[in-house]
Amino acid sequence: MPHHQLIVVGGGLAGLRAAVEAQAAGIDVAILSQVHPGRSHSGAAQGGINAALANHPEGHDDTPEKHAFDTVKGSDYLADQDAAIQMTSDAPGVIFEMDHWGCPFSRFDDGRIAQRPFGGAGYPRTCYGADKTGHYLLHCLVERAYERRVTMYIEVFVTDLIVDDGRCRGVVAYDMIRGGFEAFTADAVIMATGGAGRIYSNTTNAIISTGGGAALAYRAGVPVKDMEFIQFHPTGLLTTNILMTEGARGEGGYLVNDLGERFMSKYAPAAMELAPRDITSRSITTEVLEGRGIGGKDYVYLDLRHLGAAQIMEKLPGIRDLAIHFEGVDPIDEPIPITPCQHYTMGGIDTDVDGRTVMPGFYAAGECACVSVHGANRLGGNSLLETIVFGRRSGAAVVADLVGRGGRGDASAAGARAVADLQARVAALAARGVGGQDPYAIRADMTVTMKDHYGVFREERQMREGLERLLALKQRCATIGLRSAGGVFNLDLMRTLELEGMVDLALAVAAGAVARTESRGSHSRTDHPLRDDETWLKHTMAHYTSAGPRLDYKPVTLGTFEPQERRY
Repeated sequence: MPHHQLIVVGGGLAGLRAAVEAQAAGIDVAILSQVHPGRSHSGAAQGGINAALANHPEGHDDTPEKHAFDTVKGSDYLADQDAAIQMTSDAPGVIFEMDHWGCPFSRFDDGRIAQRPFGGAGYPRTCYGADKTGHYLLHCLVERAYERRVTMYIEVFVTDLIVDDGRCRGVVAYDMIRGGFEAFTADAVIMATGGAGRIYSNTTNAIISTGGGAALAYRAGVPVKDMEFIQFHPTGLLTTNILMTEGARGEGGYLVNDLGERFMSKYAPAAMELAPRDITSRSITTEVLEGRGIGGKDYVYLDLRHLGAAQIMEKLPGIRDLAIHFEGVDPIDEPIPITPCQHYTMGGIDTDVDGRTVMPGFYAAGECACVSVHGANRLGGNSLLETIVFGRRSGAAVVADLVGRGGRGDASAAGARAVADLQARVAALAARGVGGQDPYAIRADMTVTMKDHYGVFREERQMREGLERLLALKQRCATIGLRSAGGVFNLDLMRTLELEGMVDLALAVAAGAVARTESRGSHSRTDHPLRDDETWLKHTMAHYTSAGPRLDYKPVTLGTFEPQERRY
């Protein structure tokens, strides 16, 4: 039974940065990841990472305080302001550190790190590497983790937390390469497994972005926060939902309807195409609903042709490749058909600014966590920043909590019990076999329900209908069958084991959305179109019960920026 002082679940940016930080301080760290860390979904982030470097000629007086204001305003004032200030204060150091570690940022002619405009930002503060920023940052940190000799267990699928006397003591995982289940005990666990986009059918997220880490924490008694706030990216490819970076609009791309109009002038006349994502997604959806989609259909155009071939090839080469290969459109010659798609989970495991949760020994960072710095709507460029800032801070918090305190005792008995419990559960699933409920049919019903009932616009009757469907799907999960219980690379086993947790997170989204009778950020209700600070300036806390989520609330941390109406 392997034991490490710290186990990090997830090999994306947050997990890698946490591991590197702890390992550098002398902690014995191991990363457990479904895929090689270089294939983590962090690599799909394209447009950039925010920091107030003030390198751009139009942003010479930018500051971390102004970055924090834009972040809080963009969040529709639901972000905790102390957390947002912490993130933006840490941001310049993060960029310089990654630069020194070898991340190949794009440069201005004078050699300084290049910055581009992004939605909701008062200054051009998004640092970038062409349109492959996440990929560059990810591989930089992979190399750093190898240089630090961080232990990595690759192609293992974490299925359970080991909780002993209220404390997290490790995880249980399925070994894809060798088959079977194994306990990995630890003095601390950091969950860094990314978002839950795959609970929707129209997502930009990778197939591994199922919310698995958040679901494990939720079912183990750690609350999830603000799950009703789901970001829809304005520009996903029409037929595949693959992301078309906000950097395309940062470089000057237009959004155009069937009449040839740059319609954002009606919705955000100052910001135009660089309005925050919630506003831009609603604007596109409104154009479609009012019949001004291209050919009367459910999409509009992202038009880059006026930028010219040279700028597209230099600044947006990845976007061009994706558009050509997945939509059959070369953006040098033709506009790209796009539609809003589920993109980001603003909510997640409730943590403080150092990744600590209510469960001793258990921490979380990145998209699976909710600090909260994004509130009701995340600004583009702040997600990559969040992963590295709070990955580093959570790693440092583990060091502070463990160094000089000795081990936590032998957790092997608790690990053995957890493995035995999981094996019994798998045996029960296998006993039902094909005679049980089909987990793939349940998953398909769930993803379509989320798309149809909890989309860009929401309304009570529609949402309550969706909530009833999800509750019925949860009941069906109790009798699902497993086609194959053994062997190696058993994807059927993995997809079946993660299903109920996905439904539980979908229910947390649904219950929070039904209860919140206002419009704020990404939560836009046609039956409650106004923001209601008097009643709803508070975080939704969802606690797991077998019957569905139990909701309560806690206040938003204010103090620096007085809530005001958002205008762009």
